[in-house]
Amino acid sequence: MTEFADWLRAHAHTVHGLDLTADVDDLEPLREIVGDARVVGLGEGAHFVAEFTLLRQRVLRFLAERCGFTVLAFEFGFSEGFALDDWLRGAGDADDLSGLSGTTASGVNQGLTRWLREYNAGPHPLRFAGLDIPLAGGDLRPALEPVAGYLRQVDPDAVPLLDRALEINNRIAGTSVASAAPKWAELGAAEQDALTASLSRLLLRLRALEPLFVERGGQESFDRARRRLEAACHADYMFGAMSNLFAGRSLEADTTVRELYLTESLRWHLDRLPAGARVVLAAHNNHLQRTPVAFGGQLTTMPMGQLLHRVLGDDYRPLALTHTANHVPEMYPDGEGELGFKIVDTPLAAPEPGSVEAGVVEAGLGAEHVLVDLRHARRDLPAGALPDRFRTQSVVLETPVAEAFDGVLVTPMVTTDDTVGFAG
Repeated sequence: MTEFADWLRAHAHTVHGLDLTADVDDLEPLREIVGDARVVGLGEGAHFVAEFTLLRQRVLRFLAERCGFTVLAFEFGFSEGFALDDWLRGAGDADDLSGLSGTTASGVNQGLTRWLREYNAGPHPLRFAGLDIPLAGGDLRPALEPVAGYLRQVDPDAVPLLDRALEINNRIAGTSVASAAPKWAELGAAEQDALTASLSRLLLRLRALEPLFVERGGQESFDRARRRLEAACHADYMFGAMSNLFAGRSLEADTTVRELYLTESLRWHLDRLPAGARVVLAAHNNHLQRTPVAFGGQLTTMPMGQLLHRVLGDDYRPLALTHTANHVPEMYPDGEGELGFKIVDTPLAAPEPGSVEAGVVEAGLGAEHVLVDLRHARRDLPAGALPDRFRTQSVVLETPVAEAFDGVLVTPMVTTDDTVGFAG
């Protein structure tokens, strides 16, 4: 690791803290990392970390004000994202979030949303685009209830089929897949299959009758209804995939189904944006990396970043956020809790040898906020000198970091975010 640490001493850039009112001149090295890419990924190594949220906000300011980015796409429900976009652009009461829904586990919380609404009143507003399955797989209602309204307009005879899906969903719904998947597992196989069959039949009917439904309700309404129904189908699959994962019998890379939905949602939005629009894509590092996610030698998922890279190539540039602190908030299963997990501040060992975090510490930069251009590291160093792992939540993921990301921001501090109570 010494060779990488020596390189960091000469090439890492110091970031001057987390003050949201300060200028963003210290982030100018990002300009070269970003280049002219249409989509720039902005990660986080763990959910519920206040420093990651603040760093993201500063990077968002830089990308909007200095590089012309106009859209923030988020690891947040596709269906829920439309109402949040309206609110962030000034609709409704600035002090009232009660009419909005969305998962706290995605990093979208009260602090960030209120800041975005205030920021959007300025000269560089950002549109918001949700990408994910509803409530991160916890509840189909945010996707299916708008579809029910749409079907009452264009295809009322199909509403009972959707009502059947909702009736089953309502008995397992939670605020995340961690709470919904165990309830899904308790259903009988007949009801599990009935949910899947209802959703599949509805989607096939919607696709087949597109010309008729567009004539009755317009193309935009059809497109949103179809994407929402696809969200419900993917979320239904994830009930089973996550139930199997929790039980230790997961199929190889089964959670890629969610990554596919995230990827296709971004492409859905890209197809509808004005020419030249540039997108900041905010999600967990593991969603954004261009390399597969594997733990213990088992392929867990092919992430959104890997799928996007196949489509966009160098037009996609992911940036990881990580830390050198000795603790991190972690999510542990909790069958009694509302979220299906509890957030526990978890001690960490020193950064593991070979990790990007260990390189930063060895370089004497462990007490700084630093930005590293991994594209230059790939150019300057042999592959064997580059980091081959990084922290993710409270564990370490082995992967060629400089292939997974184009840059990394490292903070020395971790504070559990106390504004996680966004509507659920």
